[in-house]
Amino acid sequence: MIRTPRLRTFLAIGAALGALLVPLTGTANAAPAPGPLVWSDEFNGAAGSAVDQSKWRFDIGGSGWGNNEQQYYTDSTRNAAMDGAGNLVITARRENPSNFQCHYGTCQYTSARLLTAATFTRAYGRFEARMKLPRGQGIWPAFWMLGNDIGSVGWPNSGEIDIMENIGREPSTVHGTLHGPGYSGAGGIGAGHSIGGVFADAFHTFAVDWSPNLIIWYVDGVEYQRRTPADLGGNRWVFDHPFFMIMNVAVGGHWPGYPDASTTFPQAMAIDYVRVHAPPTGGTGGRITGYGGKCVDVAGANTANGTAVQLYDCNDTAAQSWTWNADGSVRALGKCMDVTDGSTANGAQVQLYDCNGTGAQRWTLNGSAIVNPQSNKCLDATGVSSANGTRLQIWDCSGGANQQWTRN
Repeated sequence: MIRTPRLRTFLAIGAALGALLVPLTGTANAAPAPGPLVWSDEFNGAAGSAVDQSKWRFDIGGSGWGNNEQQYYTDSTRNAAMDGAGNLVITARRENPSNFQCHYGTCQYTSARLLTAATFTRAYGRFEARMKLPRGQGIWPAFWMLGNDIGSVGWPNSGEIDIMENIGREPSTVHGTLHGPGYSGAGGIGAGHSIGGVFADAFHTFAVDWSPNLIIWYVDGVEYQRRTPADLGGNRWVFDHPFFMIMNVAVGGHWPGYPDASTTFPQAMAIDYVRVHAPPTGGTGGRITGYGGKCVDVAGANTANGTAVQLYDCNDTAAQSWTWNADGSVRALGKCMDVTDGSTANGAQVQLYDCNGTGAQRWTLNGSAIVNPQSNKCLDATGVSSANGTRLQIWDCSGGANQQWTRN
């Protein structure tokens, strides 16, 4: 089975993950509507029943999993079973009914780690779970993803997307992190998100929106961080291929520390659902309306490379019919919306150009903003003007009216 070293140390991870990342607009952004549902498990089985093995498999063993964890992962329904109320429950227990052996000797704990490596992989979309977390010193629940090429390229070259991790000594904080070559283990790129209460007291939703060159994290539908290749310090972005999902409850390890006299067992993570949606992109054409009620338009309906993308009176012509595609491109007249010369500078003009798959032609929705992840900047009407012919450009995201767009 897959064994993934995700080694962290307490001091280093605190430095790497301690601060929240302010969203682009400087305010909390609500998650936009996702695309079509492509995979889900609602966990509606009878109490005590096992998971659907056409969707989930198990990692088994007590190797420490690269983190000096203390549990032995089993496929027993004592550690992963339906509760009959619409939830899957992953339970960590202080027991060893089968004399399991761990890396440190006879195991003290059992738990479960479920994954979709052999059943479902996907690149891009929204990956979301509604969960009620366990609690206690040394308890480490997680909902995360690994690249499906891990068997051939190894970790961290395969990439790792941690959608949610929590350690028991931080009951009000969860973490979202990226790991890849040059930013693995304690050097992962991410942030923490805290709430006023305790995550173990109620169900919460944890999600990422993943698109080319951009990953956004949410808790309860509110964005708390986003990451692009620009955040990796020149290291390689390894998040443009299919990944699989993992859910587990670990006991102990370098990062969370170990159970102590305050830790009670059993500890359970209840999962109401796991859902995967395609990106909110489709092949049908439509207008993009912006400042002053004007439409995003290809000047003169000209298909020559370098033709200006501008604002113009809405007229329902093909020059104003834009398709949103799964590769992150936005297209009209058979060509792509493009940032001139691939620039990431404020004021770089937007044009029509042959589609080439570069970051200059990738766009994502963030509420009513249209963001170019390569530059981390927003589609903007130059000069806060709505006059016909106003050129579109990229600019620091401000939330201004000239950066608000509606797909019609």
